[in-house]
Amino acid sequence: MTRPALLFVCLGNICRSPMAEGAMRLTADEAGLDIEIDSAGTAAYHIGSPPDERAQAAALKNGADISGLSGRQAVEEDFRRFTHIFALDGSNLGNLRQLAPSDASAKLGLLMDYVPGFEGRAVADPYYGDDSGFDITWNEVNAAAKALVAKLQD
Repeated sequence: MTRPALLFVCLGNICRSPMAEGAMRLTADEAGLDIEIDSAGTAAYHIGSPPDERAQAAALKNGADISGLSGRQAVEEDFRRFTHIFALDGSNLGNLRQLAPSDASAKLGLLMDYVPGFEGRAVADPYYGDDSGFDITWNEVNAAAKALVAKLQD
């Protein structure tokens, strides 16, 4: 079996997708899984920037240190490098489909499709809200990480 390589993608790569990366790293490590994990954005707004401080705080209080991550934009090579690319909402899934090269091998999908009862839903975008929104986002990406690890262990 090919080693799983997962990419989590939101718009700017400073809130939702780095939190998803952190949750997945934590959950995969706890399960002893050897997986490549990364995150990116579809927009170039925050290339090289660390995750939002509120995202870092929410992740850290749940055991995931994402302070060392830096924003990057999804590129065509990602569609060949990763086995799965998970968009955190429908708009970014559409952007990824437009960006995908003709020889893409990665499977594209919505992250929350892996969480029973949340299929088709976007991960809550906490950027314009208060700190509590980041806790909601963490809970969603953490539930998705647990569901993905369970699927990978099948």
